Amino acid sequence: MLAVSCAVTALSAALAAPPQFAIEFDASVTDRPYTGRVYIVTADSGSQDPLAAINWFDPQPFFAQDVKNWQPGDTLRFDPGRCLGYPNNLDRLPAGRYRARAVIDLNGWSHDVIAAPGNGISDVVTFTHDHDRPPAVLFKIDTKLPPPRLIDTDDVKYIRFKSQRLSAFHGKDVHMLAAVGLPEAYRDDKRREFPAVYAISGFGGTIRDGFFLSMMAGLLQSADFDAVVVLLDADCPTGHHVFADSANNGPCGTALVRELIPHLEERFRLIKRQDARFVTGASSGGWSSLWLQITYPDVFGGVWCMSPDPVDFSTFQHVDIYAPYANFFYDASGNLRQLSRAGLFGKAILTHDFDRMECVLGRGGQLYSFNAVFSPRGADGRPMSLWDHRTGKVEPRVAKAWEAYDIRRIIDSNWKSLEPKLRGKLHLFCGDRDDFFLEQPFNKLRETLERLGSDAHIEVVPYAGHMLPPMTWLRAARQMKTRFEATDRASGKP
Repeated sequence: MLAVSCAVTALSAALAAPPQFAIEFDASVTDRPYTGRVYIVTADSGSQDPLAAINWFDPQPFFAQDVKNWQPGDTLRFDPGRCLGYPNNLDRLPAGRYRARAVIDLNGWSHDVIAAPGNGISDVVTFTHDHDRPPAVLFKIDTKLPPPRLIDTDDVKYIRFKSQRLSAFHGKDVHMLAAVGLPEAYRDDKRREFPAVYAISGFGGTIRDGFFLSMMAGLLQSADFDAVVVLLDADCPTGHHVFADSANNGPCGTALVRELIPHLEERFRLIKRQDARFVTGASSGGWSSLWLQITYPDVFGGVWCMSPDPVDFSTFQHVDIYAPYANFFYDASGNLRQLSRAGLFGKAILTHDFDRMECVLGRGGQLYSFNAVFSPRGADGRPMSLWDHRTGKVEPRVAKAWEAYDIRRIIDSNWKSLEPKLRGKLHLFCGDRDDFFLEQPFNKLRETLERLGSDAHIEVVPYAGHMLPPMTWLRAARQMKTRFEATDRASGKP
């Protein structure tokens, strides 16, 4: 686990006494000793479930402690001297009334260490913290979060496919998940084959989230484009694997194009041609879609990439990771860097603070996800970090390894071979005031493509943040239809 200091200074101890947290878990949750991270999550709202209180922009206090061979029925006491806390350590918990739960991460495969199906949780416990009379609170973990109910309908089919490649890499069975949305015409004409739009949601999105699938199906219907929507699931223990082969997550891209897509094309009536396979996504899914298109240009016939994560690492969240003495937390003047604007989400995030929050979570956060995809595996078996979590100093050796995933550099260096394979396929969109400053690397890529003479369709959407307006998405859907019709005619199909 990432080391984050939680020591209590003499001054803070004199000023505030922490609450006394004790936790037990029942053998009905797991009858085996538990080794891992234990969490206490809180909410100061009377209606909010503490399980949902850890969010990027307004996280409620939460705490974590690592345990080894914790036995069912034994009492674990949170030690203020070695537990982790965010936004403050346990001894700095503000006075007030709280609702809280205790959690153990039993799922193991989801990025969500708190609310993943299968995790053990306690009931909500309400307590009032008074620095002069700190409460003693007992949590009993006796419930497991239920698995999702994914039920096939006429319009949506759920796929759970065992990947031989990923299973071999991880040394256990690994399944790839997808939700397949079928247009009305699919049911009406049993002999007709259809193009497929492979859609990838942003960080944290899974096939359990039906919004992105229904949105894409609605957009294609509005564009009068009869296509099957395949919502891909990029959730994994380290975060979002972005369908890139990596040292830490395994051959995720290869497994998609060599295993899952052929399986889907056998299972459903999909046209088995590259010009009938399109890929799209937003945010981390936007990066994923562009990566898949340039990495497998003979597999996909077009990409519609929306608000992608950084596509140029010389402007990675304001940082040129290749520059001497680069620092992830501080700019050249010593000011803390912002991870986000105070835009749609209402509050700016500092990169330093966000990193601290992820250190308490332990794994599965957005920044951790970048390290898991782009970095080598360390001697401890975990992803090497691009930056020092105490100082923010960028490690040049790790930055060098990240070059292999720098999309702008890859395109620039390999344009001679890529250009004929990408002709007519690149469609890129980003707001000019993205909430996470993603227009900066996006514009670097735009300038490179323009210099290379690419025919890419590139839109910097005016006055738009990270969530692009519906009309931009609809324009993309119409472009998909136009692209398919043009290539379908060229292939000799009626």
